[in-house]
Amino acid sequence: MAERKKKKTVKNWYALIAPKAFGKTKIAETPADSEDKVIGRTVEVSLQEFTGDFAKAHIKLIFKVVEVSGFEARTAFIGHTTTTDYVKRMARRYKSKIDGVFDVKTKDGVRIRVKPSAYTGKVIKTSQKRAIRAFMKEVIEKLASENTLDEFVKYMLDGEIGKQTYKLSKTIYPVKRVEVHKSELLESPKVEIKTEKEAEEIEKEEEETEKEMKEEVKDKVEEGIKETEETEEVEGMKEEEREGTEEKVNEETEEAKEEIKESE
Repeated sequence: MAERKKKKTVKNWYALIAPKAFGKTKIAETPADSEDKVIGRTVEVSLQEFTGDFAKAHIKLIFKVVEVSGFEARTAFIGHTTTTDYVKRMARRYKSKIDGVFDVKTKDGVRIRVKPSAYTGKVIKTSQKRAIRAFMKEVIEKLASENTLDEFVKYMLDGEIGKQTYKLSKTIYPVKRVEVHKSELLESPKVEIKTEKEAEEIEKEEEETEKEMKEEVKDKVEEGIKETEETEEVEGMKEEEREGTEEKVNEETEEAKEEIKESE
């Protein structure tokens, strides 16, 4: 029997684009023979690639493809992890490790799970660990409730959670370091997908709004200039009237003086 020839499938390369919070830069490429097969793919990228800071190389950001337009695939942040060797190195360096797992909701209603760890220089009591864990929870819940997902992720990756926990825990026991080793979204990222026509209409509306704002500012400036000119004109007229009045008074005074002299 003759062997069947396999049909060659043509695959295209799709550029994976980072979310707006990470600069919408190209982070990777992926091959696929259709757009549908690109949706849902995930990619890990080191935070160092965004910041250029080698000290952030151990942080791995996880992005998921949520929309494809042409040969560009838009991604959304779905969580992060730290490398295993970094976690082991941290655990060896310090004596006690306090772990936590907290599910919080951000200001814009996104649920995210955060897994922080605090490290101390010596072995501490269970009650002290419990208190430090409570401080971590308090800081994370407060930052989440007061900020959107993008803002909260920025604080989490920048070490703001560690800074605030360190300040609070000093009253119990000074921690050496606080790290958020893992985070994950507990729900699918919400993305508003628009057609090309809708995108063009929105862009047109934004341009018209910007144009109207510029015209409004221009009208206000012209109105202000006009008011200033009118004010100056009125003040000039008042000045002329005042000078005319002073001249008239002086003339009348001189005439009165002359009449007095003649009468004498």
